[in-house]
Amino acid sequence: MSDPKSIVFVVDDDPLVRDSVADLLDLAGFTVRTFGSATNFLQSGHPDLPACLILDVELPGLSGLDLQVELTKSGVDMPIVFLTGRGDIPMSVRAMKRGAVEFLTKPFRKQELLEAVEEALLRDRESRNRRAETAELEKRLRTLTPRERQVLALVVTGLLNKQIAGELGTTEETIKVHRGRVMSKMAAGSLAELVQMAGKLKISP
Repeated sequence: MSDPKSIVFVVDDDPLVRDSVADLLDLAGFTVRTFGSATNFLQSGHPDLPACLILDVELPGLSGLDLQVELTKSGVDMPIVFLTGRGDIPMSVRAMKRGAVEFLTKPFRKQELLEAVEEALLRDRESRNRRAETAELEKRLRTLTPRERQVLALVVTGLLNKQIAGELGTTEETIKVHRGRVMSKMAAGSLAELVQMAGKLKISP
């Protein structure tokens, strides 16, 4: 099902293909923006919405594969569905290794393209959710004192309060207090949840 709060970008130098893809997506309820070249796409502003890119491989100037590399270099993590007029297996393998969602050969089946777009938008929504979750956890982590961070790193390894106190040269009672503050500030309901958070934040002792 299409999401009105998402956008599909179409980059193809063939106006017939560009328009037919745009019409297909429009009929399916997607918001679409089209471009005749990779340069035009790069120069345009992109709204902060779940999005994907339908990209022709054989573009004049900057090719579709070149654009994929450029986006990766600039930190733009937008899922790509490639279209090509010729089935080139090594080329498709390269594109998929770099994270492309699908590599379709023209003429493609309409349903095939729609399913690829749905998959690409789903990937982007999930990626955005993960980034937002990590940003929130980092925000909570910044509220911890240096000592609380040390306690957090040791707690998630499974050490007992007594063992952590030994490691840090303090009392078990003090560790208990620090541990309670860590749980509260990180909004963790259980040790298992705290361990998951630490994993997402890549915290190690």
